[in-house]
Amino acid sequence: MLNIPNILTLFRLLLIPVFLWLFYSGLDSARFWAALVFVLAAITDALDGYLARKLEQSTPFGAFLDPVADKVMVVMALVLVTVDEQALWMTIPALIMISREIIISALREWMASVGQGAAVAVSGGGKLKTIFQMVALIGLIWQPTHSLLVWVMPASIIVLYLATLLTISSMVQYIYAARHGLIGEQAD
Repeated sequence: MLNIPNILTLFRLLLIPVFLWLFYSGLDSARFWAALVFVLAAITDALDGYLARKLEQSTPFGAFLDPVADKVMVVMALVLVTVDEQALWMTIPALIMISREIIISALREWMASVGQGAAVAVSGGGKLKTIFQMVALIGLIWQPTHSLLVWVMPASIIVLYLATLLTISSMVQYIYAARHGLIGEQAD
């Protein structure tokens, strides 16, 4: 059960309180360090899945824990930056993204229970959404103040809205792919 991919996933879960503490620590460069921990978590997210496939170390435990770790880290980051900004421009995308995660998780659980889980397996659109989401969150967490990096926040906001569009698009794709299971029909 404890193999390299699962250890990376558990490590990502352990990074969550570190990330949270750094974000609120008040230390010099706390936001930079929190963003760096988030980057590390994003790297382990990509790496654990790759290694599980490459080393043929996929396990039921890993299949369960990996998406949980991903969603907890992303939702935590969305909540932190939303509370920090206290602005509608951040709240709306965060609510859309969090709602989508809940809806798609429930959809995947339902489809698996009716033997059609493959219809809502992770897609390219979902992966692209995740990449945009992670990039936006890194900038929104960091918020560099150096004059040479003033472009980071506006760019992060643009990427956040692109991630929101990808979030909606991928949710629609998953629901469309599951339509037969949802209405009780056999797929064509």
